[in-house]
Amino acid sequence: MTNNTVSSTARVLGAGLRALLVLTLVCGVIYPLAITGVAQALFHDKANGSEIKDTGGQVVGSSLIGQRYDLPLKDGQESPAPDLKWFQPRPSNGLGSNSVNTQYSLILSGATNRAGDNEELIQWVKDAKAAVVKDNSTPTYKVKPADVPADAVTSSGSGLDPDISPAYAKLQVHRVAEKNGLDLKKVEDLVKDHTTGRLLGFMGEPRVNVLELNTALRNLTQD
Repeated sequence: MTNNTVSSTARVLGAGLRALLVLTLVCGVIYPLAITGVAQALFHDKANGSEIKDTGGQVVGSSLIGQRYDLPLKDGQESPAPDLKWFQPRPSNGLGSNSVNTQYSLILSGATNRAGDNEELIQWVKDAKAAVVKDNSTPTYKVKPADVPADAVTSSGSGLDPDISPAYAKLQVHRVAEKNGLDLKKVEDLVKDHTTGRLLGFMGEPRVNVLELNTALRNLTQD
């Protein structure tokens, strides 16, 4: 009786161990390798984080995450000033700092969670609009408050939006051209070339990926 019990237990344990080894091999090695291989073969760009590279092949960021171009902090400053030689993204009212992508200064995604009639939010929008008008007005081009699109003064629901509207990109071309000593037509063409239309012609809105645009701008200034 005892021998049968021990033998039965040994068989059960042996079967369990074999199942563990087989499942570990299939689910922990073969399946992940197969999925990784398919992803690399068919969706190489997306599988590697939709990386954006400059002309030298160096990764400068991801097309899925916004990125700011700020000047170094000066004494007495609480937050960095935007580097106005670059196209600016949407405001990023983030929830912390990010040691990986320090240029966008975000570690968690999230919105302000304030209602449209919140006084603090209203003041933020007013201040942001005044800054957009001031920063983008040049001696030959004056921005009117009515010309400022909504995405120039409001953050996205995630705070990570990599895109801006064509209207906001066009509003910035005069300032970018002047700051970089470029011909206005070249900068306008750059925006046009990096404007993506609606998906299938009717889904979503036209958009401009700011990091891709700034990478192309950097290449243009280095030519």
